[in-house]
Amino acid sequence: MPYDFKKEMKELYSPAARPRIVTVPPARYIALEGHGDPNEPGGAYQQALAVLYAVAYTLKTSGKAGREIPGFFEYVVPPLEGFWPQGGPGAANKADFQWVSVLRLPGFVTEGDLEWAKAAASQKKKLDCGGARLLAVDEGLCVQALHTGPYDTEPQTVARLDAYLEENGYGNDMSPRRPHHEIYLSDPRKSPPEKWRTILRHPIRPAG
Repeated sequence: MPYDFKKEMKELYSPAARPRIVTVPPARYIALEGHGDPNEPGGAYQQALAVLYAVAYTLKTSGKAGREIPGFFEYVVPPLEGFWPQGGPGAANKADFQWVSVLRLPGFVTEGDLEWAKAAASQKKKLDCGGARLLAVDEGLCVQALHTGPYDTEPQTVARLDAYLEENGYGNDMSPRRPHHEIYLSDPRKSPPEKWRTILRHPIRPAG
């Protein structure tokens, strides 16, 4: 069976609605950063997603294209994730959003493999994949919870995260280096907003 991050790392990818503290190990991603309203049809955010998925699936099927990657194993492309320095899509002024959209990678993918995949995807999909890069993130101690509903109602779940931290002797440790993190378990094109499932994750530190 192909390796599935969601099944192998259930603590990180299958949270309950109740907040929980987790220690997130280092991870590597294909990343594309930019700014603008993520809901704008054909906007920078939507273009970034097209690039990320094109490169991700090129890596996943690299063997069929003649690229032999040492240590390669079959895997499921993980769900889309995003880092939001200003606090997430529930905030105001969406046109000013700064975001880093990412897809997690297996550990065997190297810089060279990514550069190959970018070139191959650009040629096959007629996309400019040059902006995609390899991003290493070590989140460490975090709190997370499952948010169900539209992105604009995320502040309700964030409030529950904050209350949980205060009750348990922790504080938020968000900064440009440790931003608000979201993992999208639903495809907005295939389900109504009230059923969207999004993991909200915040870096934390012991209070005091």
